[in-house]
Amino acid sequence: MVDNKNFEKGAWWAPAMEIFTQVSTWIVVPIIVALVAGKALDGHFGTEPIIFLILVGLSFLFSCVGIVRVIKEYMKKLKDIEKGDTQ
Repeated sequence: MVDNKNFEKGAWWAPAMEIFTQVSTWIVVPIIVALVAGKALDGHFGTEPIIFLILVGLSFLFSCVGIVRVIKEYMKKLKDIEKGDTQ
């Protein structure tokens, strides 16, 4: 039997795609920016792998912080839904 309440809220897979997109963005964007900027700065200053590696390391830390923030927000939403405080 199909529960009509789920259809009124939207697609059942939409929240999963939302969190997947947010986490993927936090992984991909900082890394690509660090790769491009690191290679360009190393080429400009002649410090072949140093700036590149530093920026990649910083982007990894930045990505980790962003992912933790997204997961915390998602956990808060789940707790609110569990309590019955849906939006």
